[in-house]
Amino acid sequence: MLYRLSADTLLVLHLAFILLVLFGGLLVLRWRRAVFVHLPALAWGLAVECLHLECPLTEWENRLRLAAGQAGYQGGFIEHYLWPLIYPAGLTPQIQTVLGAIVLGLNLGVYGYVVWRLARRHHE
Repeated sequence: MLYRLSADTLLVLHLAFILLVLFGGLLVLRWRRAVFVHLPALAWGLAVECLHLECPLTEWENRLRLAAGQAGYQGGFIEHYLWPLIYPAGLTPQIQTVLGAIVLGLNLGVYGYVVWRLARRHHE
């Protein structure tokens, strides 16, 4: 039971990390110091997507599931609803590269706005 709970918790944290990579630039709009958390997360997320690296969180979660005696992700709310968000069916290296480019573009846009806003304040 403890291994399954740990695996489920890790899956939720994994999703939270992905959301940080995707939308963390928006946190920087509110709290400039969030840049010190978001930029490393963004760099790692882009490296995993674009270089097709295996995320260590996935390996860790799978080991916990095996230790819990699970053969896969068949049961439970987390497995049915969160897992497909993190690992959609039909995900190919080409799609991962496109997704990485979209994430980079979105974050460049947000950071461009942050820099523009800071420059505008500085000149006022």
